[in-house]
Amino acid sequence: MIQFDVHTHSISSGHGSTCTITDMAMAARKKGLSLLGISDHGPATLCAGTPSYFRSLQMAPRERCGIRMLYGVELNILDHSGKVDLEKSILSGMDYAIISMHTKNIKPGNICENTKAYIHAMDQPKVRIIGHCDDAKYPVDYKALAREAADHHVMMEINNASIMPGGYRGNTIPNIIHMLYWCGVYDVPVLLSSDSHGYKHVGDVKGSEILLRAFRESLDFPQHLIMSYDADRFIKYINHYPL
Repeated sequence: MIQFDVHTHSISSGHGSTCTITDMAMAARKKGLSLLGISDHGPATLCAGTPSYFRSLQMAPRERCGIRMLYGVELNILDHSGKVDLEKSILSGMDYAIISMHTKNIKPGNICENTKAYIHAMDQPKVRIIGHCDDAKYPVDYKALAREAADHHVMMEINNASIMPGGYRGNTIPNIIHMLYWCGVYDVPVLLSSDSHGYKHVGDVKGSEILLRAFRESLDFPQHLIMSYDADRFIKYINHYPL
């Protein structure tokens, strides 16, 4: 069982959720998690939190409903130079940041353009996770991405929402398998995430776990690279301490 989920969205993400952060924490407790991260969409997402919202999270409670809390952001990559939608002064005060691409914010490029966008965005403060880079609309060079992730101390995500039947990111499973192979080569940790918009799917990574069980042996993927079963180890990682 996973111990934590840090790719989740509250009402402040502007779409798909009417849940407060406390609602999310209550759901995490019911699911048996010990740690919850709130990573609302950055300001470039329609109706999402403003810069002042993300700045105020630095003063938010560190425990809710008996659950340890982290406060991050899912940054929107805005162009192929890796520009994101929060300034460095705000990012520096957050616990972590996820970098992602969404069609409303960046037009899909070719493999080289998309890969460079992720790589340049890794230079932003507190970026520790590459979000749903399995999206078929944004092809990438997974070898180059994993190599740079290792150098930047950034993990890569298996996004449970990407695996669900009929998902809008296309057929992501071949991309995830390719990603896992190169993560294994470069010793890049992977994170299992729900991408839950609201409380309903907090901690739900069943699809990701099934996929890992099906392909881990054939990929010879090391168990120690699966980050989601040890919350303390994750916290050390995002704080840049050696594992």
